[in-house]
Amino acid sequence: MKLTEEQVRYVADLANLRLTGEEVQRMSHDLGQILTHMEQLNQLDTSGVEPMAQVLFEEDEIATLREDIPRWGLSNEQALRNTAQSGAGYFKVPRVIER
Repeated sequence: MKLTEEQVRYVADLANLRLTGEEVQRMSHDLGQILTHMEQLNQLDTSGVEPMAQVLFEEDEIATLREDIPRWGLSNEQALRNTAQSGAGYFKVPRVIER
């Protein structure tokens, strides 16, 4: 499947990436190959395959899971204790998305 330059730039913009012309060409090729592979996978007959919720070891069905025990979490004060900046009970972080 061939992606247009416009489609690649749109996806890059969603990811907040700035690509050079060369990178756009490479991504167009690479993403096209990924989509072609996905099309091939979609053609496989999976009607007889049981759905899987989690992959586990060849042991007991809950072998990799810990016991679910309710516990108290951190208080707001404890959570904010080691932050660089906080205010009004929230973490303060620098703005990362600017358009």
